[in-house]
Amino acid sequence: MKNIAYLSMGSNIGNREEFLKLAIEKLSEDKHVNIEACSSVYETDPVGYTDQENFLNMVVKISTSYSALQLLDLCMKVEHDLGRVREFRWGPRVIDLDILLYNKENIEMESLQVPHPRMMERAFVLIPLLEIDRSLVLPIIDTPLVEVLDDIPDKEGVRLWKQINGEDASALFEN
Repeated sequence: MKNIAYLSMGSNIGNREEFLKLAIEKLSEDKHVNIEACSSVYETDPVGYTDQENFLNMVVKISTSYSALQLLDLCMKVEHDLGRVREFRWGPRVIDLDILLYNKENIEMESLQVPHPRMMERAFVLIPLLEIDRSLVLPIIDTPLVEVLDDIPDKEGVRLWKQINGEDASALFEN
């Protein structure tokens, strides 16, 4: 498993926590994916289309033997298997998986852009990402992400909801 990727996960329909848990389980069931670390879970105000319920968001770090496009296919399969329906952009969803970073690569394709094109504007992505690794720097800029986060104005819309307990991702979801 030579590739390292960071995935953002979010849910704002139904049992949000259960959908995050199920997404992690489905990712970890794939023999080409190993969950390396999980952030805490954050409750966040919706962005873009704001007339919807709050989200639960988190970030997972994985190692994988998949290419970036194969990983995108897996993320879309997990979304589909958990019942995601794409009605309109930034609308409510049972689960959303986005590839934030893939190695230190800069990927620009019609179907995939890495680093994720809007991550630098989103505290709900950067806060959990930096919880996993505060030293991250994007391949397209030299500014450390902790400095980018300092410049984002809407950090108050991101609230710790469930703190991770130890190294095991399943510890997040134990009562």
